[in-house]
Amino acid sequence: MGRHHARTLAKMPQADLVGVVDGDAERAGQAADAYGTEAFPSLDALLERHPGLRAAVVAVPTVFHADAAKPLLKRGIACLIEKPLAGSSREARELADYADQHGARVQVGHTERFNPVVRAVSALGLTPRFLDVTRISPMTFRSMDVGVVMDMMIHDLDIVLSLVGRPLERVEAVGCRLLGEHEDLCDARLFFEGGCVASLHGSRMATGTERRLRLFSEAGYVSLDYGERTGTFISTQDNAEAMRDIRSRLKAGEDLSGMNYLELLKTRPLDTTMPAGEDDPLTAQAAAFLASVTDGRPPVVSAADGCAAVDAAERIVAAIRD
Repeated sequence: MGRHHARTLAKMPQADLVGVVDGDAERAGQAADAYGTEAFPSLDALLERHPGLRAAVVAVPTVFHADAAKPLLKRGIACLIEKPLAGSSREARELADYADQHGARVQVGHTERFNPVVRAVSALGLTPRFLDVTRISPMTFRSMDVGVVMDMMIHDLDIVLSLVGRPLERVEAVGCRLLGEHEDLCDARLFFEGGCVASLHGSRMATGTERRLRLFSEAGYVSLDYGERTGTFISTQDNAEAMRDIRSRLKAGEDLSGMNYLELLKTRPLDTTMPAGEDDPLTAQAAAFLASVTDGRPPVVSAADGCAAVDAAERIVAAIRD
């Protein structure tokens, strides 16, 4: 992900990409040459050259997040830390607390939050009663040090938690490992305070790719495709008159078997227009991070959000073991 972040930041007028750091000198040099910046072998070397550094992206394996971020946070440098924030809820909270102690801003790299279709759903302001989420794909043999929950489902956990906005009360889950030491398949049910339930399905052993979310609320129904970045909203209000008519006709004993139900529904495509200059989720994420640094606005995905996603993932893995 480091190369992708460097490519994105290099083209943004809001920031100057002053350097890339990588323990692999060849890889650091290649990235620096590609994006018109300087390569550094260590954070110390970067900070010595640029003592006024205001922001940094931490895109290293999760196990090294704390080691890479703390020297930056200690100096009050804002950090965009790739997801998941840490490998455990304890480590995530420690990192979030460390940032608070030093007055440093943290945004967590849950890039899917900036998918235009996810932003469109969030803008509707719905109160979910039930969510059904599927994220499956063929095995890539990356991230084999963690299971499908921390590797893939973590995206959806962050989104579900942000949409529901209520404390997570209880978790049920089943899963199995097929190749490595961690689960490759998982089905989880999350029960929230207030009664909302979310059902999540994750697999990295599928024969195809599917990334979908369906949201049911009293105000309507939303179906979205993360990959295609498309979605549909069926509003209760828009369809109330048609539903009343159908109910009354059924009650009267009328045969409606020749009627096309889909033709009765009024549906709206979700508006997935991206703001100017934010052509993709990674750019939108970087723009939000830089705005939080320069304008002082809260990060879109805060350290607390990152902790909550890791905590939910940890509870799912524990439920699988149980």
